[in-house]
Amino acid sequence: MTDAPATRDAPWPVALLSGKLKQYIDRLGTVWVEGEITQWGVSAGNVYGKLKDLDADATLSFQVWSSVRARFTEQFKAGDRVIALVKPNWWVKGGSLSMQVFELKHVGLGDLLERLERLRTALAAEGLFDASRKRRLPFLPGVVGLITGKDSDAEHDVLRNARLRWPAVDFRVVHAAVQGDRTVPEVIAAIKRLDADPDVHVIIIARGGGDFQNLLGFSDERLVRAAAAASTPIVSAIGHEADRPLLDEVADLRASTPTDAAKRVVPDISEELVRIEQARARLSMRLTAILGREIDRIGHLRSRPALADTSWIVDRRAEDLTRWVARGAELIDRTLERATSSTAELRTRLRSLSPQATLDRGYAIVQGADGHVVRDPSAAPDGTQLVVTLAEGAIAAVSRGEVPDHRAPAADSAASPAAGSAAGSAADSAAKRAGGPE
Repeated sequence: MTDAPATRDAPWPVALLSGKLKQYIDRLGTVWVEGEITQWGVSAGNVYGKLKDLDADATLSFQVWSSVRARFTEQFKAGDRVIALVKPNWWVKGGSLSMQVFELKHVGLGDLLERLERLRTALAAEGLFDASRKRRLPFLPGVVGLITGKDSDAEHDVLRNARLRWPAVDFRVVHAAVQGDRTVPEVIAAIKRLDADPDVHVIIIARGGGDFQNLLGFSDERLVRAAAAASTPIVSAIGHEADRPLLDEVADLRASTPTDAAKRVVPDISEELVRIEQARARLSMRLTAILGREIDRIGHLRSRPALADTSWIVDRRAEDLTRWVARGAELIDRTLERATSSTAELRTRLRSLSPQATLDRGYAIVQGADGHVVRDPSAAPDGTQLVVTLAEGAIAAVSRGEVPDHRAPAADSAASPAAGSAAGSAADSAAKRAGGPE
């Protein structure tokens, strides 16, 4: 033997490769396996057979030497479910692999129950059986999915009882194996198919009872997990009261029989009609009682003094309105009186300051051609055009120059202090009133 890798130029001999395979396989040692015997043949005291996986499509050849077979206390045949202590054995000369059996035992009911209980405990620890996960069934499902065996009594029981209770109920039936090796994959496929259908509101998985081993498929971990993962509520109608496959634990509702499942999923139309009539009668009685109480309350309210004679409401509001109208008129009169007095006072003050009053006393305002008030003789030399504003109008004049030694009349000199101060402002105001520029 050599450890050099095989190449095109230096290939291994067949014996070397076969020997290496034997060395590698021998290191695997012995292992316990479980399966179903599909072939059991005896030759020269030795047994040659095949062992098939319980779920997958996988088969191994095995051999039991006569010395090992002599120690067996049980009889075996094809179809038996067994556990075997095997050791892989590579036959170098023939280049074949077989399993050499050292111990072989039937899988007893106690072993199955123990394994089933361990699985039940593990799934419960994950919370798959919790009541909080279970969903309520719809009151009246539009479409009911049914997974059952073809032409089985379970199918007939579910359909007949459901339609007796509600003739319009619609079913979507998917047939699947409910016993044997095909049970688990076919039921899982049916669950996924109906769960993906948006019209299906609830799924019933029904089987008409059977012995413990016939129901083992409904305790398979893969099937239980598929049912737990479905979004559609699932009703388990597998077996009878004494049978509790794990599917019953994870389902949203457990029915003891297919007939019970039909009754739990579909309401009874006659019972519902009776309930409707009872509800209508109770509703009518309550409405009548409520209306009677309200009529009595209105009668009591109307008999109270405040509502027996309603004229006091209008009379009181009329008195209030009259009082507020009188109060408003009084306030308006006072406001007008104050405004009239203020206006008269302002008129008097305005008149006392008006240039017109000065003009009325005989004074005049002399303006040049440009509209400026002439205040000094030098501003109006000889020949200057002038406008003289009087109390009742204005006249045009021409300056003849300054009058020497001009003195105001004695009568006017007494008024000159007041007139002098008023004349300047009067002249400007009169000029503005006359429309000329300053």
